[in-house]
Amino acid sequence: MLLEVRDLHVEFHTRDGVAKAVNGVNYTVDEGETLAVLGESGSGKSVTAQAIMGILDTPPGKITGGEVLFQGQDLLKLKEEERRKIRGAGMAMIFQDALSSLNPVLSVGDQLGEMFAVHQGMKRKAARAKAVELMERVGIPASKERVGQYPHQFSGGMRQRIMIAMALSLEPSLIIADEPTTALDVTVQAQVMDLLATLQSELNMGLILITHDLGVVADVADKIAVMYAGRIVETAPVHDIYKAPAHPYTKGLLESIPRLDQKGEELYAIKGLPPNLMRIPPGCAFNPRCPMAQDVCRTDEPPLYEVSQDRRSACHFWRETLNG
Repeated sequence: MLLEVRDLHVEFHTRDGVAKAVNGVNYTVDEGETLAVLGESGSGKSVTAQAIMGILDTPPGKITGGEVLFQGQDLLKLKEEERRKIRGAGMAMIFQDALSSLNPVLSVGDQLGEMFAVHQGMKRKAARAKAVELMERVGIPASKERVGQYPHQFSGGMRQRIMIAMALSLEPSLIIADEPTTALDVTVQAQVMDLLATLQSELNMGLILITHDLGVVADVADKIAVMYAGRIVETAPVHDIYKAPAHPYTKGLLESIPRLDQKGEELYAIKGLPPNLMRIPPGCAFNPRCPMAQDVCRTDEPPLYEVSQDRRSACHFWRETLNG
């Protein structure tokens, strides 16, 4: 097992109260496997990733429970200096906004080369050569000429390729890609996803793909974890979820995808808004928005019921949803 997250809890302490952002998340990723983590904004996807990477803003964020086992080692028990050695070499993260993630006053060559200088002690010339090699690897044309350019001189798609190159620089075992195709047009999205899939295959990396776009993950993920209000509400192999969801929230997400055979029809949307994480409703957090909610949903929090050997759903009425 490459990564195993066990019962992870994260809270944010603010002036207005305590926001329970992650509430008992469990998932695993093997070598060469892609896990897609889905959910609306505020569901806890990115906070979980930040806790795994050890880059959570503390304060106000605080990990209040759980384990993050990376190659059998609990990262939450390590000192910051030890965590820093794992970041980059063992696991790396691709952020969703490449322009704000890259330093505007340093050339892309300097930023890519910094990884080799810090982790491997390379001299500037050797690090610059590795930067060119990485840029070529991720498909940036004229890399030797462009290595001295700055982030604003690249298009959005090329900046995202630079972020991918930076994450891959030390060939980590695990990549966490947080909304890697946000703000990119559909053609560039496909190119970025194809690039990630190719590099993952070459290096046999584990990949956690965080997104709210179910259309992006259909062809690249092996399994899916759907999050709502800081909890995982459904996990399943990718094709099972698309074929027949076992949770009303997952079903709502799938039905909100635009389809060619429904041209001219009103696009479905899940009613209401995600809950305030300081005041998560009792019972099932999705019950105020759920078309199937009954009294038990408002009082009893559903566990992750076993739907099949490798599938779970946190819904009291998962059978009805699955067969509906």
